[in-house]
Amino acid sequence: MAEISAAMVKALREKSGAGIMDCKEALTECDGDMEKAVDFLRKKGLATAAKRAGRATSEGTIQSYIHMGGKIGVMVEVDCETDFVAKTDDFIEFAKNLAMHIAAANPVGITPEDVPPNILEREREIFRAQAVETGKPEKMIEKIVDGKLNKFYKESCLMNQAYVRDPDKTISDYLNEVIAKTGEKIDIKRFARFQVGTE
Repeated sequence: MAEISAAMVKALREKSGAGIMDCKEALTECDGDMEKAVDFLRKKGLATAAKRAGRATSEGTIQSYIHMGGKIGVMVEVDCETDFVAKTDDFIEFAKNLAMHIAAANPVGITPEDVPPNILEREREIFRAQAVETGKPEKMIEKIVDGKLNKFYKESCLMNQAYVRDPDKTISDYLNEVIAKTGEKIDIKRFARFQVGTE
């Protein structure tokens, strides 16, 4: 059994943002293996998020981000359960980072269900035309189109996108970390992205 030092707990805390006791538990469970402990905390975050899924979010914040000398602007609403959490640094930082991410990554919706049907149809047609060009048989074409649509969702839906400041995790992972840290259900409610010269 590995000896869990205060330095190890501190290092894991800085890496994951989780509380001291959670970090100690993760390192103990994973026999001092830092990478496994990070995964352990992420899974715990997912479990916490799932437990809180049914709760109401009636508090929150609206944050904005302006980029490129006023050429791109984003407003995002992130909701939580209590006014207390809405005022915490972790929560506000998450909302600000989210606005910055949206400015950079330009998602079309929060989840795949939010993608407007006309955009989805257009992408499907393009993918289908590309697949037909390859000369593959009809039954293969649908599989190719589905594969490309999944990739499109990954690149275009906020929750599936790799977080621009830490591409090893998705926005969904980042959200679950904040849920685990704050102990409350958090919803990314809506966002608007404006870019000069585009509709």
